[in-house]
Amino acid sequence: MIAAIIAAAGSGERFGASIPKALIQLGDRTLLEHSISALSSVADQIVVSAPAGYEDQIRALVGNDITVVTGGATRSESVRLALATIENADFVLVHDAARALASRELAARVVAALKAGDVAVIPALPEVDTVKVIDANGYVTSTPDRTTLRRVQTPQGFTFSVLKSAHATASDATDDAALVAAAGHKVRVIDGQERALKITTPHDLATALQFMGSAQSFSSGVGVDAHAFGQGRELWLAGLHWPDEVGVEGHSDGDVAAHAICDALFAATGLGDLGSNFGTSRPEYAGASGIKLLKETYLLISNAGFSISHVSVQIIGNRPRIGARRAEAIATISTALGGAEVAILATTTDGMGLTGEGKGIAAIASALVIKCA
Repeated sequence: MIAAIIAAAGSGERFGASIPKALIQLGDRTLLEHSISALSSVADQIVVSAPAGYEDQIRALVGNDITVVTGGATRSESVRLALATIENADFVLVHDAARALASRELAARVVAALKAGDVAVIPALPEVDTVKVIDANGYVTSTPDRTTLRRVQTPQGFTFSVLKSAHATASDATDDAALVAAAGHKVRVIDGQERALKITTPHDLATALQFMGSAQSFSSGVGVDAHAFGQGRELWLAGLHWPDEVGVEGHSDGDVAAHAICDALFAATGLGDLGSNFGTSRPEYAGASGIKLLKETYLLISNAGFSISHVSVQIIGNRPRIGARRAEAIATISTALGGAEVAILATTTDGMGLTGEGKGIAAIASALVIKCA
């Protein structure tokens, strides 16, 4: 099992914000949501260390499948508190919410190096500037050889036992690799990404937006779908078959997650909605799978000159439990959408309404698309 910890307890003080840094918006999503999106494709469990007083707000944002703990006074303490909620993991990734644009591909390369035998893996970039060591009075004392220096990033990956042992010392460090190295373990360095910059100031945010592209070319949409359970129906959800669950009624296979994503993409592109494109007036779509509808939606919006920047869907219902198959569902939907970045969250409604009373299942999706030149 792969677990991931997102350190998100930092304040927005240096940013000049009145809210925690992890809740600052970058495009259509918060820094925290961007970070979750990158890690959810490789992690079976995600734990977020939240600023004190913001736990409920972050739980509402990320859904029930993600564990939220109150962070500590330091980064190391926040990671330790999150680490205490993880049991029996093989590997643990530790990521800073402020590095919101670190990609899924970077996380996957960290995991691949761990599976190849390394106990600690960190991404980093070469130092291109000359670096000086100065004394307390501001005078240069030495000039290190920059060819041996690296600018370290996250996500950093570790075997569970090594990371847990390193944090048992209760020491503090600016990153987890320093604690692991101090415990005598070798730390593998792999190539990082320029886009995985740490967003600390408004200038950093502007740089991050440049990596995302011109904000004027983006448009967004929201889609919602809900279906009641129906006896004798198989459950298809998020592109996957759930053999031990009761299915839902519907013209097609009733995949609420796929349908909500389709509607969000149609809303963002102005190309109608699920009903006008695949509704009951189109008999050829009777019983169609959610994946088929996603593929055809992708073809329609691509032909209209749009590309997908990101889609996110939150599944609402008491069952099934999404967490164990989240990475599989993300990969399935992403493939149907031409490799687009996908995030899947899940929550319940505490016994209220159609989903809370166990009568059905629902989903809400958002999509960010780019109009191609």
